Amino acid sequence: MNNRLIASRLVPTMCLGLLFTFGCSKEDLAPDNIPATNQRSSSAAQATDDGSLAVRRGNHYLIISATNKLPAGLSEQTKAANGEVTGTMEEVGIASATSSDPAFATKAARISGVRSVIHDFSYQGFNLDQERVVELTADADNTNPISSGDNDRFFPLQWGHTAIQAPEAWNAGARGKDVLVAVLDGGFDLKHPDLAGNIYSSKSFVPGEEAQFVPKPGKTFSHGTHTAGTIAAVDNATGIIGVAPEAKVLLVKVLRDAGSGSFSWMMQGIYYAVEQHADVINMSLGAAVPHHDKYRDDNSTPDDPSDDTWVNDTREIQELLVAISRVTTYATQHGITVIASAGNDANNGNQDKDLAHIPSGMPTVISVSATGPIGWAKNTSTDLDRVASYTNYGTAEVTFAAPGGDFMFPTNEVAMGFRGVNQYVWALDMVMSLTYNGYTWSAGTSMASPHVAGVAALIIGKHGSPMAPAQVLSVLRASADDLGKPGRDPYYGYGRVNALRAVTAVQ
Repeated sequence: MNNRLIASRLVPTMCLGLLFTFGCSKEDLAPDNIPATNQRSSSAAQATDDGSLAVRRGNHYLIISATNKLPAGLSEQTKAANGEVTGTMEEVGIASATSSDPAFATKAARISGVRSVIHDFSYQGFNLDQERVVELTADADNTNPISSGDNDRFFPLQWGHTAIQAPEAWNAGARGKDVLVAVLDGGFDLKHPDLAGNIYSSKSFVPGEEAQFVPKPGKTFSHGTHTAGTIAAVDNATGIIGVAPEAKVLLVKVLRDAGSGSFSWMMQGIYYAVEQHADVINMSLGAAVPHHDKYRDDNSTPDDPSDDTWVNDTREIQELLVAISRVTTYATQHGITVIASAGNDANNGNQDKDLAHIPSGMPTVISVSATGPIGWAKNTSTDLDRVASYTNYGTAEVTFAAPGGDFMFPTNEVAMGFRGVNQYVWALDMVMSLTYNGYTWSAGTSMASPHVAGVAALIIGKHGSPMAPAQVLSVLRASADDLGKPGRDPYYGYGRVNALRAVTAVQ
């Protein structure tokens, strides 16, 4: 997602680099305890107004079968319609294709057994062009780490683990052993010492890009590495610890390193996770599509928005939702608990009914909103469960809440020597995890979703794999801390997840 991030290499011999991304505009619709604006956003680049909306890909298509099986001879028949099949998901009846023929969709729709042919859509998962770098002196990097109950150096900075009682769950014997979590995201640092030991395997569905994240000058933040680290960073006396430190991660690249991707890549990633027998899928990504409003078409020139056109095709959007729902339902039917971030646009789903958020809005997907403190480094007893300023919300849109961090502390005060580092107070309110060749703070529902995925892994590990997604959901619901209004509410859903209560509730 378009997360606000601040990245720090935290290497003692180097200057501390801070990267700012202020990617999402705020909506006026916000609960009383959500600040309406980001006080630092005026000095940073803003996302375009439609930055979180999907864009139709001119020459790229999805072929949707009338059943959950693809028609026989589809490749040959697609070629006869002036197209080429580029990917197949046989067991859900969906294929991706390309064609430069404007009449391709009409021609391919005549293939026997085909329900519909629609365009694929692209979206921007996170925007690396909106970064700003601030350098601090080397002596501001860190001080001697404090003594803690754990020997991983930056574990004391992981306030999110405290909020969900992850350490207490570990002490109860739950650490995610023998659980496989598929992480669908951008590129990953496959050699990171805090992650490599828990990598099961990796795969890329992004044409021309390997699963390995490739840094560029000034652009070293690895979104995928960050989310994977929150889930399953190794407990190895180095850096941080994941919520489920003995779980394995299947790293599936479905976004470019620069943050963009297509729904077909995402669907192929989900399908692949089923083939690999994952127990959990985490998707810290997504975009909104309008049910009944206009959306953009890239006019087959994705790198040139100047010639984009506007389209209003309700049928195409509905068919897109059918396709994605098929794949996510297929994953759930095959024993995978599917979890996704709710989005960072401060959108009120109770009032705006026209936008569908993909994939978090799919019927079998657990959607996660974000919480975070303000001024934790000033007062470690502060509320860790404050609703984050940017999170999407809505009674039907949010299943659970989890730590995603925030950045609303009103000054640039530095917390000197706080738990081993010198850092801005507002930065310490974000979620610390991994990045390329280092460690980073970031904030967003992208950071919240991995906390829930980690708790799901703890539950499954305690129960034993496989565990039906309905059972996992039931345990999460029964064990969540019911914050906000009693029952399911727009901001916390059924509550903020609680790892200790969850593993204790497992039968």
